[in-house]
Amino acid sequence: MLKIAFDKDYIHPLEKNHRFPMVKYELIPEQLLREGSCSSDNFFIPGIATKNEIIITHESKYYDKLSTLSLSKKEERPIGFPMSKELILREKKIVKGTIECCNFSIDNGVAMNIAGGTHHAFYDRGEAFCILNDQSIAANVLLNEKKGINKILIVDLDVHQGNGTASLFRDREDVFTLSFHGKNNYPFRKEKSDFDYDFDDHTDDYFYLDKLRRHLPEIIDSFEPDFIFYLSGVDILKNDKLGKLGLSIEGCKERDRFVLETCKKNNIPLQISMGGGYSSNLRDIIEAHSNTFRLAQDIFF
Repeated sequence: MLKIAFDKDYIHPLEKNHRFPMVKYELIPEQLLREGSCSSDNFFIPGIATKNEIIITHESKYYDKLSTLSLSKKEERPIGFPMSKELILREKKIVKGTIECCNFSIDNGVAMNIAGGTHHAFYDRGEAFCILNDQSIAANVLLNEKKGINKILIVDLDVHQGNGTASLFRDREDVFTLSFHGKNNYPFRKEKSDFDYDFDDHTDDYFYLDKLRRHLPEIIDSFEPDFIFYLSGVDILKNDKLGKLGLSIEGCKERDRFVLETCKKNNIPLQISMGGGYSSNLRDIIEAHSNTFRLAQDIFF
């Protein structure tokens, strides 16, 4: 059965007209349940990530500042969310959701987190709506637990480069970071992933999918990962307010289909976090994200 991490605390209240579409975390599970793609049995409520789990990846001092709400205004400003104990609890639950997904992925082939994909969180700081780097933390926990997982591939297909993730695993031979992203988009100072592909503005479905179909299998064949994390941001859509690419909803769906089918064919466990989506049409965000869950059901179950 497809297991999906979700908690009502994922839906954190923000001021009116905040540009982050927090409501999507409420609407995606509602859509999946309403249409029958998922049942209540598919969803699980995650626990709370511990300090020991988090500081494998993040600086202990940074963790303590978050937990005591003592970030300076200068440190808080790049994150883009007002700090509160409820927000930090939310972040710890999202991280734990991704950690707990890993066991379901190993057992069932795939597991998903309604939220997560917080790839702009660095060792000692957060930025761009990212506070704790959920997939990086889960990757380190998985490697430390030594469950036969010795090499991990992180496939980041959000429109923005996974700069925090790239930085966290720089010079690590057991984690390979791949990022497909917009060349002329945030972050404007890119980090170096193990594999980066910068797309020009308005890149269409055909060109994007051609590059994905060429490079992802090559990397899997050469690196031979035991586990894959997939950040399936839908901010690659043509009408995304914070993206500059030109993909259609169908192109985004085909992207997901290729990643999921490739992992299934190679028998590599897969964890998926949702990442960004900032379309001017909320319906497009929900539809594009929901496609990822529908495909997971169709391909793996």
